[in-house]
Amino acid sequence: MLFEGTPFELDRLMLVRIIMTVVLLAFFFLAMRSPKIVPRGIQNVGEIALGFVKDQIATEVLGKEQGRRFLPVIATIFFAVLFLNVSGIIPFINISSNARVGMPIVLAALAYIVFNYVGIKKYGFFKYVKSSIVVPGVPLAMHFLLIPIEFISTFVLRPFTLTVRLMANMLAGHIMLVLFFSATQFFFFEAAAGMKVFGIFSLAAGFGFTLFEMLVIFLQAYVFALLTAVYIDLALHADSH
Repeated sequence: MLFEGTPFELDRLMLVRIIMTVVLLAFFFLAMRSPKIVPRGIQNVGEIALGFVKDQIATEVLGKEQGRRFLPVIATIFFAVLFLNVSGIIPFINISSNARVGMPIVLAALAYIVFNYVGIKKYGFFKYVKSSIVVPGVPLAMHFLLIPIEFISTFVLRPFTLTVRLMANMLAGHIMLVLFFSATQFFFFEAAAGMKVFGIFSLAAGFGFTLFEMLVIFLQAYVFALLTAVYIDLALHADSH
């Protein structure tokens, strides 16, 4: 650990988090520092990435006007999740800082604050809460069942599921990769001669799972950003619940 025993103590995951954040900021700084009308190189990659978030998430869910309005927060969440996850497949780092609950909670809290702020700003606190938890057109007796369910679903489970989904997927991926490559090391360097052949299979499985993990890394960023956009849209239209 760096600065052990001080308020600035940094363990391995915090260092990974800082490194990947710096990489993310450096990427967009280099991509956008002197933009050209016809993008090339890293600018082209950056614009394609931003265009994907804008067109396939923000505009797709929120529409053109609101999509542009909330693009900064949705893009921030998407790229933060993506870059922090990528460290899970980088040799000698091999873990995503999203595999520990701290960062997923921060990202879920950001989404939670934004969509509730949007709803409260548009409708006022009490009307927003009422519109979010009261289902119109149902018998009076059903409200005693539905109101607690809707309250828990909207104001408790949304941030909880955002947090747990991201953390659990990245932690599971990290564990699987560790198992495959630890088995490879064991079979190649420690097992009896007749067992070494199994190292080939565990290495192939580890490589294959790494490719699968690359898909999971992208999907987790996409799902987190997409759900954030959906929750914002629900807050904007809480009165049509």
